[in-house]
Amino acid sequence: MSYTDEIMEMVVKQNSNEPEFQQAVKEVLESLKAVIDENEEVYRKDALLERLVNPERQIKFRVPWIDDNGNVQVNTGYRVQFNSAIGPYKGGLRFHPSVNIGIIKFLGFEQIFKNSLTGLPIGGGKGGSDFDPKGKSDREIMAFCQSFMTELCKYIGADTDVPAGDIGVGSREIGYLFGQYKRIKGVYEGVLTGKGLTFGGSLARTEATGYGLLYLTNAMLKANDIDINGKTIAVSGAGNVAIYAIEKAIQLGGKPVTCSDSSGWIYDSEGIDVKLLKEIKEVKRERLTTYAEARESAEYHEGKGVWTIKCDIALPCATQNELQLEDAKTLVKNGVLAVAEGANMPTTIEATEYLQENDILFAPGKASNAGGVATSSLEMSQNSQRLSWTFEEVDSKLQNIMETIFANIAEAADEYGMNKNYVAGANIAGFKKVVEAMNAQGIV
Repeated sequence: MSYTDEIMEMVVKQNSNEPEFQQAVKEVLESLKAVIDENEEVYRKDALLERLVNPERQIKFRVPWIDDNGNVQVNTGYRVQFNSAIGPYKGGLRFHPSVNIGIIKFLGFEQIFKNSLTGLPIGGGKGGSDFDPKGKSDREIMAFCQSFMTELCKYIGADTDVPAGDIGVGSREIGYLFGQYKRIKGVYEGVLTGKGLTFGGSLARTEATGYGLLYLTNAMLKANDIDINGKTIAVSGAGNVAIYAIEKAIQLGGKPVTCSDSSGWIYDSEGIDVKLLKEIKEVKRERLTTYAEARESAEYHEGKGVWTIKCDIALPCATQNELQLEDAKTLVKNGVLAVAEGANMPTTIEATEYLQENDILFAPGKASNAGGVATSSLEMSQNSQRLSWTFEEVDSKLQNIMETIFANIAEAADEYGMNKNYVAGANIAGFKKVVEAMNAQGIV
């Protein structure tokens, strides 16, 4: 049995109730096989892969808080500090009922390679809670965030672990979390990213993941002699990533025609009106039915169906495993040219393999959605220097980072004879940097 097969067997045995984590490890190890096989003796001796797939630290804690009716509620909080070989742990906090240790580990493991690809000195981590902000008052959310940070603050810091936002954690939640951290610790430091602009946040952070997705997608298309101008684009999601992916796609000349939320999805034959979408989702916090009511060219459909729309480019920007094998078959049948992930692991392994087998350009999330964490790292730099860069400065740095990521993953794929396999290229490029740092620091 090969070293990678042994490790995969070990991961399944030790994490039997964590399918998302198993999926993430399998996807990485399979594409790293060529690199690992040529170094198997050394890696096995140093238990390199055992150390890579086991988090440095897993923290689980209860979060008691009082609702508006005076009743005590209790949620569970998590922080997985996965790998600090190249810098302090960096990764978002997710507040959603689906959160459990397996999902946090999957996200944290992915974050190791994503952060490595940015070229910035940040390690991999992730955290969150099964708390659901939907339907809660601002006071209830503040009460939860303050209780959550009262425990989390023991394990994080500007040079230790720097969380950010994720699903369910936006600027409001980050503000409450930062305020409580400062209150308890008595220091004003860049311990969280995604902060408001009045207290250390970075311009372009809101737009970063969506913009970055399009910068990398466009670089991939150009490298394959495809012009994004005039291309029809299907986008899932209607959150931060999807909204700004749509906005940047329009700026680059593309025509996004779909978006979705947890209830249903929109098809707008004239192209998504991003101003209207922002008003509905960012200001009014309403469902997409409101979009359809306000725009004649839009159709609202309940349930799932974004990938049935004929498109040239597909951008899954909602959640994990949303694009499945049947969706991939539909996209291929309808002539899709490229798929680029805006969310974390939104495409199943089977769907990814089908797309690749049919010569569809595919950009994995650890590369294509790295714009958010890259700009978070730029926010850390600004905080450390007590500086604030302009939107244009940050956006320019973001574009350069994303185009460099694509160049690096394409080069890594070519080096191992896997031309245009950007999944393998991303894993190889991210892995090699982390491994070099791990080897240099000894058995820790």
